[in-house]
Amino acid sequence: MFERKIESELYKYYEAKDNTKILIVYGARQIGKSYIIRETAKTSFKHYAEIDLKDDFETEKRFANIKTTKDFYLLVGSMFAGLNNSEDTIIFLDEIQYYPHLMTMLKPLYKENKYRYIVSGSLLGITLRHSFIPMGSITEKRMFPMDFEEFLWANNYGKDVISYLKDCFSNLKPINESIHQITLRLFQDYLLSGGLPDAVIQYVNNRNVSEMRRVHSEIYGFYNDDCSKYDEEHKLKIKRIYNLLSSNMANKVKRIQFKKIEDKDDSNLEKYEDEFDYLFDSGISLPSRAVSNPVFPLTESRSKNLLKVYYNDVGILTNILYRNNIDAVLNKDKGINLGSVYETAAAMELIAHGHELYYFDSKKVGEVDFLINDYNNLRVLPVEIKSGNDQTNFRAIPKLVDPNGNYNIPLGFVFGNKNVVKKENNLVTLPIYLIMFL
Repeated sequence: MFERKIESELYKYYEAKDNTKILIVYGARQIGKSYIIRETAKTSFKHYAEIDLKDDFETEKRFANIKTTKDFYLLVGSMFAGLNNSEDTIIFLDEIQYYPHLMTMLKPLYKENKYRYIVSGSLLGITLRHSFIPMGSITEKRMFPMDFEEFLWANNYGKDVISYLKDCFSNLKPINESIHQITLRLFQDYLLSGGLPDAVIQYVNNRNVSEMRRVHSEIYGFYNDDCSKYDEEHKLKIKRIYNLLSSNMANKVKRIQFKKIEDKDDSNLEKYEDEFDYLFDSGISLPSRAVSNPVFPLTESRSKNLLKVYYNDVGILTNILYRNNIDAVLNKDKGINLGSVYETAAAMELIAHGHELYYFDSKKVGEVDFLINDYNNLRVLPVEIKSGNDQTNFRAIPKLVDPNGNYNIPLGFVFGNKNVVKKENNLVTLPIYLIMFL
């Protein structure tokens, strides 16, 4: 399988002593959570026990009536021989959301310290939002599809070359043209495959576009099925919104138009708050919220009813838009506008690096694709994404960084296809793949 950035955090967790809190890893389905936990935990503990609670829920339901830690220990002991103590035994509770009562048992399991535990699940973002788990017993870690740097690792791209690119980003140095062409092509490959590990295997290892697209379609179906299972009252609305995302991103105005969800003119975000909370908490969609004033911190001027939503994986989007026609993304078909594709990849990258996404749009200024909080310098950073060959065709972002303007933003970024690394008039222009360092 592939190297993932979360590995170092997992090993740090395994090595910690003194009754370490239970680690909960959550995120969308099929992003590699179970595999990476399994492979790292097996090598870190003498005794490893994995319990697939989804499988148990659908078959024997052995954990359905477990009410006490004593019952839990007896059942686990009947399933796994030789488990010892917290120093050399770890129990992996996978898909724990199928048994919410086990979530409330995590605190006593932590306190009794009989074994070490790690917990994962595909809809845990929703469970964590709606379940009461006393603070002090758990640590949460959200996981995402592979980001672009992890995709480079999967392609055996040298880490020394990544360090070279990071130096070029940090110090605004020109990039060797050959390195640029290779990396840009890999970024275009990433737009096709996305970061879902099973799809990356088919594209990177097997060079099988048809199988890669089969994986994308299958996972898209899984996400739709998960929506359907969530709540009978809301499931049709959730599926409708999710299925509208690709056509919405193709519009000139990419924000959600709520009236299209049920063809009702009086619709707004408040009416569909539960549905959008599901899409975001489950990890299958990424929100970008409008701000009325681009000042730090951005949440203070967040709009209540203006929202852009991206798929959690760019490969899902390119599968919906282009299927097996990879030429559409590899720039051999000049008539294709890849704006929504590039934006989705950028959203993935920024979210994976811990940024909340915002955007700014006004009639006087125009629209800026992304705004993020720069907490180190207590300022806002505007980010513009250009998918074509013209990296100077923008209206809004120069006004935000104009020192004589109204917004007092000292720096902005424009990312595009060309091998241009420069700072001019408070605007930094860079190749698109360098967004992995922002």
